[in-house]
Amino acid sequence: MIDLHDADERDALAGEYVLGTLSVDDQAEVAAALARDAALQADVYAWQDRLLGLSARAEPVAPRESLWLRIDSALNAATPAAAAVAAAPRRAAPAAPWWQRLWVWQGLSAAALTASVLLGVLLLQRPDAPAGNRYVALLQSPSDQSTGWVVELQADRLRLVPTAAGGPTPPGRSLQFWTKPEGAAGPTSLGLVRAGQTVELPLSSLPGVGAQQLFEITLEPEGGSTLGRPTGPILYVGRTVAL
Repeated sequence: MIDLHDADERDALAGEYVLGTLSVDDQAEVAAALARDAALQADVYAWQDRLLGLSARAEPVAPRESLWLRIDSALNAATPAAAAVAAAPRRAAPAAPWWQRLWVWQGLSAAALTASVLLGVLLLQRPDAPAGNRYVALLQSPSDQSTGWVVELQADRLRLVPTAAGGPTPPGRSLQFWTKPEGAAGPTSLGLVRAGQTVELPLSSLPGVGAQQLFEITLEPEGGSTLGRPTGPILYVGRTVAL
């Protein structure tokens, strides 16, 4: 049984929860407590900010070949240039024991890097690609690092594109889309989404747009969270990188 009343232990548990290094039982217990414990939520958000920021300093590692195929299929924009980028050799990172506990975030950083290269090529190939800053984020599962969605920010719109059909949403639950610009006090809801469906939103509906902006999809009660913040487990999470 974990103790969430002690501030130091709660902070340590929040860090382990974000890293995904807790036991299955403890992970489930912390996830359940997040729905009602505001202090624990704050600790989790703080650890997300710390660790996702550190991931940007990690040496990129080569992603699985299947990741390229899923991104290409999701965007429906296969081009000879993209194929050449995907086929190019990619150097694996040397072993670094200190980072082994941060393998979740290394994978997220590397995947975001490779996605930004691919998406940058694809966007430059499009004659109607608008000018201005563009950002992309891969939303990955904290449990197995699988990529479920791609967030693309450009011109005046946001696109949330699924990379797979996704399984059915449990009865009585909804998928809710959130964002948190770097330095913001908490996340902002961008509404409900459906597995396997693309979503487009005006950028004016976001609280901000920039690099290292957090996006996540959580499993909430049917109709979405009534508390103005995530209450359910994080299914997919990632941060933006500039193209």
